[in-house]
Amino acid sequence: MLCAGKKSYFAAAVCIMTVTSMLAVSYLRLQRLSHQPKVIQESRRCRGKIALSTITALEGNKTFIISPYFDDRESKVTRVIGIVHHEDVKQLYCWFCCQADGKIYVSKAKIDVHSDRFGFPYGAADIVCLEPKNCDPTHVSIHQSPYGNTDQLPRFEIKNRKPETFSVDFTVCISAMFGNYNNVLQFIQSMEMYKILGVQKVVIYKNNCSHLMEKVLKFYIEEGTVEVIPWPINSHLRVSSKWRFMQDGTDIGYYGQITALNDCIYRNMERTKFVVLNDADEIILPLKHPDWKTMMNSLQEQNPGTSVFLFENHIFPETVSSPMFNISSWNTVPGVNILQHVYREPDRKEVINPRKMIVDPRKVIQTSVHSVLHAYGKSVNVPMDVALIYHCRKALQGDLPRESLIRDTTLWRYNSSLIMNVNKILSQTMLQPQN
Repeated sequence: MLCAGKKSYFAAAVCIMTVTSMLAVSYLRLQRLSHQPKVIQESRRCRGKIALSTITALEGNKTFIISPYFDDRESKVTRVIGIVHHEDVKQLYCWFCCQADGKIYVSKAKIDVHSDRFGFPYGAADIVCLEPKNCDPTHVSIHQSPYGNTDQLPRFEIKNRKPETFSVDFTVCISAMFGNYNNVLQFIQSMEMYKILGVQKVVIYKNNCSHLMEKVLKFYIEEGTVEVIPWPINSHLRVSSKWRFMQDGTDIGYYGQITALNDCIYRNMERTKFVVLNDADEIILPLKHPDWKTMMNSLQEQNPGTSVFLFENHIFPETVSSPMFNISSWNTVPGVNILQHVYREPDRKEVINPRKMIVDPRKVIQTSVHSVLHAYGKSVNVPMDVALIYHCRKALQGDLPRESLIRDTTLWRYNSSLIMNVNKILSQTMLQPQN
């Protein structure tokens, strides 16, 4: 035996550790070998119908595929953003079709369910497969077995295969728009504030909204500012409008918000310098800089090696208003006029204010809503004297009198440009009578 003849406890311990290490290395090697792509078929062409929906259910498998992305930051893999049942989905395989040699390769997937399910049965997941060495597959199919007929499997385009030059500096990711969303005025004001601050693209995962909101979205799509990703998650799962599981029979929280955010990061990884993760009623307001580009240049210079910048959320109750900027022509448009809400709730000693983020998408592996789960590089909390999140919504401290709130008119620094831009949009979308 390997340990024979060793009499001392120390020598025995060393021997046991050595054997354990050898077994661990052998196990990891076998695990990696089990995930290596294997040729299972020869084929003249790639078969299977190309999936066109944002969310595709795998037949009878409690797995939903959003989109695959090429990821070579550590090794050459296809990372599929999906939704799975955290207990019932144990095994998945990636089927790659290599057009060059006409071979079908199968890789066993590593299924990584994100840690922030908040108790729901279904959660965001990364389904990660090693790619064939001598092939750059353009499409992949996902199956619960390494055997079967490729003709019957949907094929998904692998995005981010070719690196791109950044087309924009800032992309805002908003997820998910649901509940027949009709806060039209505040939405337009947020879009125009984003543009003033330096945003070129806003990506919205839309479940549903009002007819009037559809009209506004159509305008911004045609303008080139907004990209709408259809998000029919309630066609597949019982969704909750809450973030925490309430034992109410629902499958996934907050309309699958976390999955949408992760997809948005990967979708924009190669085309934008920064991704901003916040809601439509939230605006990151710089206090020391005129716009986000100037602010981020300064923050990066002060925080080298940082890939995630977190901004503190502050509530400006929509029930407490100022008489300033009561613009009569806006009164016919449904929604909140943020210029009239400049009183924010004070901090509570026992409550930590949540944060939203501006991230370098190429450094993020997995994200949650208020922090990243895995990333390359550091995360930094941005001081409140540099920027804060203006969040105009229903009060969290509704019993506070006005005199207990803090008057904060930072937003008014942009009032002239904002009013002019909003009037222009309302006129062009025919939501405001033209003079």
